[in-house]
Amino acid sequence: MSTAKRIRRVFSVKEELLNKSREAALAAVQIFNNPNVTFKSETYIVLMIIAWTYLLHAYYRGKKVDYRYFTQGEKRKHYDRTKNGAFRHWELERCLNDPQCPLEREVVQNLRFLMGLRREIEHQMTTRIDDLLSARFQACCINYHDAVVSLFGEEYGIAKHLAVSLQFSSLSQEQVDTLEQQAGLPRHIKQYIEGFDGALTPDEFASAKYAYRVIFVPKTTNHPNQADQVITFVKADSEIAKTVNAAYAVIRETERPKWLPSQIVAKMKTEGFSRFGMSHHTDLWKSRDAKCNSKGYGVQIAKTWYWYDTWLAEVRKHCKENVGADR
Repeated sequence: MSTAKRIRRVFSVKEELLNKSREAALAAVQIFNNPNVTFKSETYIVLMIIAWTYLLHAYYRGKKVDYRYFTQGEKRKHYDRTKNGAFRHWELERCLNDPQCPLEREVVQNLRFLMGLRREIEHQMTTRIDDLLSARFQACCINYHDAVVSLFGEEYGIAKHLAVSLQFSSLSQEQVDTLEQQAGLPRHIKQYIEGFDGALTPDEFASAKYAYRVIFVPKTTNHPNQADQVITFVKADSEIAKTVNAAYAVIRETERPKWLPSQIVAKMKTEGFSRFGMSHHTDLWKSRDAKCNSKGYGVQIAKTWYWYDTWLAEVRKHCKENVGADR
């Protein structure tokens, strides 16, 4: 193949990948914004993962990075193929792991969260995760637009298709708590979210590229030109934004502290209960059936059980009543 034909081929495939990527992203947005769709989160995740995969394939193709799986022989590459003979291209996770990946760390974390969530839900049915995870879905959309525009140009952007989702009723804190605790959110999904978020740095968790959080507050005005505005946007670094964010930081739900069994035993020893050991702790939680989910003493993340402060208080009470502190 001549150099000119090879260049045209690279451009043609890259263009096709970009178009397919954009179509997948737009389909994801349209489905998620469709009030008649009830399986929207699951569909959104799959389509956005496809969109990002094609986007990175197009990027790597332009950079002449071979994004096909192969083993290197003495003289040539031996490419892996599917059972039907097609090349096996990198999945999104492999694209993100490549040293030449152009995405920011927070964008990658957002995508890793969605990939992990997909693995959690693809084999088990789940419901009502749309409201709880919409901030991360919105961030994924905005990140996609920013990435495709930065890497390939404004014509591939999807900004005009990104709608703001409006809540037409006020939610009290009690209603929010009820939503988060409802039976429709499976335990393995809740554990996955807690585990992933708990492993992030504070800056990563707070980043708008990881989860795009928007605060809506009732607004009154006497100005005729503003009376019909439903939403007013202010700059993130403005004084009003700083005030709102400061107030939000006080009332937002924080990640609950978690303790490993060894940490609980060590803490009891520092508090003077030197005779309280790991075997005592194990006997105590077994006698109380403390790992029963309904009791809310802890949570299992992956294969590890973590205890909440509520259980730490129970252990402390037990030590005071039965073990006695050193004198």
